[in-house]
Amino acid sequence: MNKWPRSIASPNVVNIEDLRQRAQRRLPRAVFDYLDGGAESERSLRENNRAFESVSFRPRHAMAVPECDLRTKVLGAELSFPGILAPIGYSRLIHPAGECAASRAAGKAGTAYILSTIAGYKLEDVRAASTSPVWYQLYLVGGRPAAEAALDRAWKAGFSALFVTIDTGTAGMRERDIRNGTGQLMGGNWIGMIPYLSQFFSRPGWVAAYLMDGGLHKLPNVVIPGQGPMALIDVAAALAESVVTWQDFHWLRKVWPGPIVAKGVLTGDDARRAMDVGAAGIVVSNHGGRQLDSVSATLRVLPEIVKAVNDQIEVLVDGGVRRGGDIIKAICMGARAVLIGRAYAYGLAAAGEPGVARAIAILRADLERTLKLLGCASISELDRTYVDVPHDWPSTI
Repeated sequence: MNKWPRSIASPNVVNIEDLRQRAQRRLPRAVFDYLDGGAESERSLRENNRAFESVSFRPRHAMAVPECDLRTKVLGAELSFPGILAPIGYSRLIHPAGECAASRAAGKAGTAYILSTIAGYKLEDVRAASTSPVWYQLYLVGGRPAAEAALDRAWKAGFSALFVTIDTGTAGMRERDIRNGTGQLMGGNWIGMIPYLSQFFSRPGWVAAYLMDGGLHKLPNVVIPGQGPMALIDVAAALAESVVTWQDFHWLRKVWPGPIVAKGVLTGDDARRAMDVGAAGIVVSNHGGRQLDSVSATLRVLPEIVKAVNDQIEVLVDGGVRRGGDIIKAICMGARAVLIGRAYAYGLAAAGEPGVARAIAILRADLERTLKLLGCASISELDRTYVDVPHDWPSTI
């Protein structure tokens, strides 16, 4: 029996774009665009993808590579391949199984999952779903008291690393969300919702699953002292009031016993600042093009940041990863591993946990095939000599 559900079992589902198309057919427009869209003109969103397309391979031919070693180590954890599932806010809106499904699929694949603060499930349940490392991503929504309580719970539950997002001083201008009435749909005012409800009529399956799951849940990992869990509709305003600064890292090092990673670094200067405040790693990230538009593609600035840290801390990268070959290009240019976001979220939207598993399987098969075609037997052997980058890109390594 085929282990994939019918929605993704077709032999035509061979890449991430196929999963994206199935996600688009299942989700209402407002939900799909929340997942798929970016900020303003979406230039950075597009450039993240184009950057990978601009880098070409330099293979070694006449090489026998019967099998490849895809393993790597990140933050002291052994991973089966260098792809980590990135934090995605409120995945429960994409599929009722949400964060638990993603964590479980990552565990079965032998890789790590990062849980967003803006999650629909209790962090203890998400941690219990996986047999592999699960890490926590922090927003300071709710203030320090709420964050400290969540971090204490996370450490006791077995989360072993903390990813602190530093690029959300305010919410980005996501124009698709405005056109789709996302704010009105989540605001609880039925009169305000009316002009936007028609987009749900063509997605009865999603609507039924959403209603059976109880609709919008409060955020179980953002518990405000004296008030209880924060409502999901309060998040945008709370982000603007909870800017993370480098000074906050000194406080976090006192309340979090494990390694801390700064997520959202785009310059060598910020990479050095992250080292100065004791970060164990950084994620080169422009938030998937969802915050400040017209910033550089992450792959393009990766070499500058690799040079700045000079092997003193670990460098990860996200944004635009759609194929196993993209993962290889990032590693050749100095990343330890990549964070995978939309690529697995499309699978989650299409079919829940099996969809996430299918996305991981597609990327893993891509990765192994590309390594063999490069004439390289191991992830650890990859270096800059396996790729050519455009001549107009900064040359820093």
